[in-house]
Amino acid sequence: MKVLMVLTSHDELGDTGHKTGFWLEELAAPYYAFIDKGVEIVLSSPKGGLPPLDPTSDKEDFQTDSTRRFTADQQAQALLANTHKLASINVADFDAVFYPGGHGPLWDLTNDKDSIALIEACYNMAKPLGLVCHAPGVLKYPKKADGSALVAGKNVTGFTNGEEAAVQLTNVVPFLVEDMLQENGATYTKADDWHPYAVVDGKLVTGQNPASSELVAEKMLALLS
Repeated sequence: MKVLMVLTSHDELGDTGHKTGFWLEELAAPYYAFIDKGVEIVLSSPKGGLPPLDPTSDKEDFQTDSTRRFTADQQAQALLANTHKLASINVADFDAVFYPGGHGPLWDLTNDKDSIALIEACYNMAKPLGLVCHAPGVLKYPKKADGSALVAGKNVTGFTNGEEAAVQLTNVVPFLVEDMLQENGATYTKADDWHPYAVVDGKLVTGQNPASSELVAEKMLALLS
């Protein structure tokens, strides 16, 4: 089996002067959930090459067994340094697609035509599509064949308004994931802030926060088995 993981290329946190990118745990935990089951992983990003890591996610407070393993894993680091350009990816070559979060995707992947096309193709081919934390934000523009929002009528979750307020970025992000999903017609549910929580609706799997990333991968594996 082969899974595509799509990472952000965006590193500016609005106009705050601070850096953002992908969240380390949200890549590392699913990466090993897949790898340890014999799944081949391909990493991609809009610009290709080394994607920006959110520096906060690399701090000691946010380290887990998976993040430490990933940082020390030469093969994983080589894959990360050489992500494929998203425009070169054919979703037909993969069994499933996974989007790690971090704030970065809200700025680039949400509006990226290649990402939108890939999500729509993944959905139309009935392949498992997993997104965690801020990554469900990239579901803002993809549509179903009938022109309606892809998430309309779907059960989903994603980073909560309360969690965004807790990290004091409510007025920095281009939109709030929870609000957007509901505005697009999804049925949004959540657990308590920072608790692991994932929702499966057909082949669409969404997770609430960093702690939910491995859970999303496990639910995707169940769909693939």
